[in-house]
Amino acid sequence: MGRGRAKAKQTKVARDLKYRTHETDFGALAKELHGEDTHRPTEVEPDEDEWADYADPRRRAD
Repeated sequence: MGRGRAKAKQTKVARDLKYRTHETDFGALAKELHGEDTHRPTEVEPDEDEWADYADPRRRAD
């Protein structure tokens, strides 16, 4: 018991996804699928590392 509400919600979401028109950026999708990285993380300087205070000083990063 209790599955009726969850099933109704899933059905509503499925219908919405099926019948709604989507504005898809196929160029961005193709780049993502082909592995082209569009979001390049910026390098963090060692003095600006926000986690440096939590590092174990006995371990060396060779």
